[in-house]
Amino acid sequence: MTIGWYPGHMNKARKDITKLLQQIDLVVELVDARLPYSSENPLLNALIANITHLKVLNKSDLADPVVTGLWLEYYKHRNITAYALDKTQKESIKKLLKTARKLSDKKSDQVLRIMVVGIPNVGKSTFLNILLDKKVAKVGNEPAITKAASEISLNDSIKLIDTPGVLWPKIEDQDSAYRLAVTGAIKNTAIEFEDIALFAVEFLSKAYPESLIRRYQLDDVQQEASRLLEAIARQRGCLRKGGVDFHKASEVLLNDIRSGALGKISLEKPEPAL
Repeated sequence: MTIGWYPGHMNKARKDITKLLQQIDLVVELVDARLPYSSENPLLNALIANITHLKVLNKSDLADPVVTGLWLEYYKHRNITAYALDKTQKESIKKLLKTARKLSDKKSDQVLRIMVVGIPNVGKSTFLNILLDKKVAKVGNEPAITKAASEISLNDSIKLIDTPGVLWPKIEDQDSAYRLAVTGAIKNTAIEFEDIALFAVEFLSKAYPESLIRRYQLDDVQQEASRLLEAIARQRGCLRKGGVDFHKASEVLLNDIRSGALGKISLEKPEPAL
């Protein structure tokens, strides 16, 4: 299947972001630490190309730390300021503001306007709530919770602009599209669960076989993806009259990946992803 998801509010959000960028001093771009390349929006990258920005590899608690280290080195060699963070690192998230001030041309007594951007379900709302020490942005497990841009005053000298998660009209790299679907960046109603689960289990059997063995008590993961998904279905009791329930098994697998129940997993490394 060809994967894509670009509802009307995303197109409006992109236009709003384009207008708001004229008033912005710095952009904080959040990407998913499990797939930094695939979770970069090429449209946003083009828009912010000439604006000072820093990159946050969010949800790093769900990613393979060794691979995350490779990504940080990758960005360092390209003179891109990048940090790996997760929602438990509240103090580190707040320290980002000091880095943001240094990167900008704004003096300490001048108002710094920061825009936070990223694709759906990358954790922007949680990131903002930690910065503000209160819940001002709605958080949910489904993508596209935030529908419109809004400005929030952190204090007298820092203004934060929260923006909706935005994808792009056509995802040319369908491997990236599948990775996005695995992590929940694309709405569940826009994907075929079994198709995505087969992609995921094939990847995991090669990159993280021990995670599959441990989680689902499997003896052999070196087999066809369909047989592996069937084995997972039987282990998890995903059965129905006449055989296994592949849809339910697919939900189990994808939920385990998204929640971290399968362990710390990264879906792409720097060079192969490019």
